[in-house]
Amino acid sequence: MMKLMTPMIFLLCLSAPWYAVIASFFTLFFIISFYCYSPLLSAQMVSPLFILDQLSWPLMALTLWVVILSILASQKIYQSKSSPLTFSSIMTILCLSLFLCFASANILMFYIFFELVLLPTLALIIIWGYQPERLQAGMYLLLYTITASLPFLLTIMFLFSTNGHLSFTLLICFPLMSKPTTIIWSLFLMAAFLVKMPMYLTHLWLPKAHVEAPVAGSMLLAGILLKLGAYGLLRLSTVSSSLIYSLLPFVLPISLWGGVMTSLICLRQSDLKALIAYSSIGHMGLVIAGIYSGTSWGYQAALTMSIAHGLCSSALFALANILYQTASTRSLFLLKGFQTLFPAMAFWWFIFSVINMAAPPSLNLLAEMVLMTSIIAVSLYTTVPLALMSFLTGAYSLVLFASTQHGAVNPLNNPMMLCKQDSHLLLLLHLVPLILMTFMPSVSTGWL
Repeated sequence: MMKLMTPMIFLLCLSAPWYAVIASFFTLFFIISFYCYSPLLSAQMVSPLFILDQLSWPLMALTLWVVILSILASQKIYQSKSSPLTFSSIMTILCLSLFLCFASANILMFYIFFELVLLPTLALIIIWGYQPERLQAGMYLLLYTITASLPFLLTIMFLFSTNGHLSFTLLICFPLMSKPTTIIWSLFLMAAFLVKMPMYLTHLWLPKAHVEAPVAGSMLLAGILLKLGAYGLLRLSTVSSSLIYSLLPFVLPISLWGGVMTSLICLRQSDLKALIAYSSIGHMGLVIAGIYSGTSWGYQAALTMSIAHGLCSSALFALANILYQTASTRSLFLLKGFQTLFPAMAFWWFIFSVINMAAPPSLNLLAEMVLMTSIIAVSLYTTVPLALMSFLTGAYSLVLFASTQHGAVNPLNNPMMLCKQDSHLLLLLHLVPLILMTFMPSVSTGWL
């Protein structure tokens, strides 16, 4: 564990230059990839506080890859001298906090780093945000997440008094109590993760944060921070299945019909980043339903979907930033005709729109097929919302592509902003892992 933490600590202390940070993160990524995809990989109990297993390694690799891509997408900060050293330090702190969160074997330690991640994210939104409403977006982020996490802290104290330990590796159990009381305690324990993902009805902070955040903030929010909730649900569900079954009748219908509602919202969105943010809520609703299906297929597909969505949504936000730099607007009514200006960028929009709607061949298709199978196994009544979600996802993905690429060209656009070579490299680095993991799903989740 120290061989992974030490380079980031040195980066933080030395405030390394921009490209040195990128090179160091690339080196760390290859080290993690070696451990993650080793044929002899098993759960490694590093210490009583840290554990590394097949749930931690893929998410740690995703963290490093998305952080690298978000730094590459933020070249404007380096070129305009807009506090690049502060930015690289914040990214290093964020990456270190995520590493410690994913590797924590102690629930209290996990909670500390789970909440610590909010601070660098809030700093990204407030310092490098585009609009004056970024302070309000930061307030939404803090209020929703901290309000839901305080019951989680109360439950941690209750678990310690009940079990005498706070280890993830030992079975977590509640004392014998009535069913309503068990449901309340399970809700307290899971609420922080459901809000972080976020589940429908607790999702209002996410579109606001995405709209006001810089491109790095949006890529990190969609690519990694939403996966913290999925990681917490997966980790707790593997050690105590009673936490899942007690909330199944409430969480499953809300997540599925919430996915349908957010897909309908996507069809009438006029803001490009808000549309991509609402699509993330729909995909995370499918992940929540897969976890709460209580099947091994649901768990594995939820992790696969988290990784696939992390790369795909990060690429969509990078594309949205490229269009914003060109047109200085995110309105779909003004973003028209980019296929005429630069057909190569239309190719990237088509590729990631197709991946977002889970068309073959894509890792999203594999994950959604297995997720739907595990959810239908719980109840046949889930077939209707799943069918609607699948249809509406394809509909708003096509609307997104057609709205930006077709139509009359806006004369105020600057097509030279689309001709940067680093934009194609950035999008290619999003696409290559998705294609590789499509044909080798064991790379992402250890599937046999």
